[in-house]
Amino acid sequence: MEVGRCAWPGNDPQMREYHDKEWGTPNYNDRKLFEFFLLDTFQAGLSWQIILRKRKGFKNAFANFNPAKIAKFTARDVDRLLKDEGIVRNRLKIVSTITNAQKFLEAKKEFGSFAKYIWQFTGHKTIHNNFKSLKELPAKTKESDAMSKDLKERGFKFVGSTICYAFMQGAGMVNDHTVDCFRWKEIKKGL
Repeated sequence: MEVGRCAWPGNDPQMREYHDKEWGTPNYNDRKLFEFFLLDTFQAGLSWQIILRKRKGFKNAFANFNPAKIAKFTARDVDRLLKDEGIVRNRLKIVSTITNAQKFLEAKKEFGSFAKYIWQFTGHKTIHNNFKSLKELPAKTKESDAMSKDLKERGFKFVGSTICYAFMQGAGMVNDHTVDCFRWKEIKKGL
């Protein structure tokens, strides 16, 4: 019997697995949060399906999503990444990722963890929405606006409010599974 789930993954097995196991699950692991941050940077203007298909390529190209290593990338690394067919080859996004790794480490040092910093925008807890359809999901919220503003002031790049909201959804800062989705109930209960 088919379980009820959000409509957006469709019948794509990779999208379904991401939806069923990761999307919207509250995450406090700095390394995983950086991975989501990096992938959302590259998603700007593209579909999530494209990014998900290239996830392994991003992992290989960007030092297993290690912000300390990425923060030290040089112009030579940028040139290497621009030739890497396993990722989205966009110079601005690549350079921004290096900057974001540096800023990520600064926030982590200041707050003790990036999770402590980023979760402040939702009061350190998941916001559980009660959407019945995808049409109800916002592109941004006052929380993502505040996150975007603060990240920009700290020197992060590609952190508009819409990208921040996508990050919040992926990292489980908001539960935007539709109420008929089995994951909405699991996340609401606290897994």
